[in-house]
Amino acid sequence: MSKLVTIYGGSGFVGRYVARRLAKAGWRIRVAVRRPNEALFVKPYGVVGQVEPVACNIRDDASVRAAMHGADAVVNCVGILNRSGRNTFDAVQAEGAARVARIAAELGVKRLVQLSAIGADKASDSEYSRTKAEGEAAVLAAFPEAVILRPSVIFGPEDGFFNRFAGMARFTPILPVVGANVKFQPVYVDDVAAAAAKAVAGEAAPGIYELGGPDVATFRELMHHMLGEIRRGRLVLNVPYWIASVLGGVLDMVQAVTLGLIENRQLTRDQVRNLKRDNVVAPDARGLAELGIQPTALSAVLPEYLWRYRPQGQYTAIQESAKNLRKA
Repeated sequence: MSKLVTIYGGSGFVGRYVARRLAKAGWRIRVAVRRPNEALFVKPYGVVGQVEPVACNIRDDASVRAAMHGADAVVNCVGILNRSGRNTFDAVQAEGAARVARIAAELGVKRLVQLSAIGADKASDSEYSRTKAEGEAAVLAAFPEAVILRPSVIFGPEDGFFNRFAGMARFTPILPVVGANVKFQPVYVDDVAAAAAKAVAGEAAPGIYELGGPDVATFRELMHHMLGEIRRGRLVLNVPYWIASVLGGVLDMVQAVTLGLIENRQLTRDQVRNLKRDNVVAPDARGLAELGIQPTALSAVLPEYLWRYRPQGQYTAIQESAKNLRKA
């Protein structure tokens, strides 16, 4: 019988790529999510019955244990960018990660992979970064042989980074960014999935890996790259941190006053704190190279999904080609 892996958050941006890779490798997969009916799209990743969404709340011991029962390996992809109701940073990224690791150890799971983030730091003033670090520490305390993956900003067809700003660029002549000079090392989502798959297969030594692509660029440079791909000229305007902090505070307050009915998906104060630090792989860190993975460049992937933000959409390339013919 094929081996079983439980992927917490397996229908999310990264989780679905991990599920697809492991399904191709022959694993049976439980995709543990809060709303299984919204994760039915993962079922065709494998043959009938190979990939199954199951109900699970990472804040609850019983549901985490039930989703993990009988699993040979576990991947935890659950994370949040903004607190909402009971899904706080502490509850999800620190306590949730600790719960998964503790139960994995109790049930005798052979391998555990934890998705974290570059910049995880217990001393950080950012709740996101602090709880990522606390989650890592709890995982290693309960499951010392775990593999922890720390990606930089992740890009791919469903990402919330390039898609978000490309969408904004369609409607405004100015593209406001916070921390225009902060450096990022974007990593392709399927490269992150490949790293997780290697860890699940036992092809990665235990410990922490920082994952970044071949391109290191500032926020401003990434925006100009994106604008070039969508063929739009826009002014990239750096928003001072103090103004961004005030704006984030107002948006956070609106979410709090409306009891979460209006969720702050634009800019939070915590995100402003994170945007004050570079997000690149440390010089002495293990990364994709140690896992035998060739990182994918931005230029190889961005055109495949940003074309829809171009003025003529999929016809832009045809029009550009026709103009070159006329010139010749």
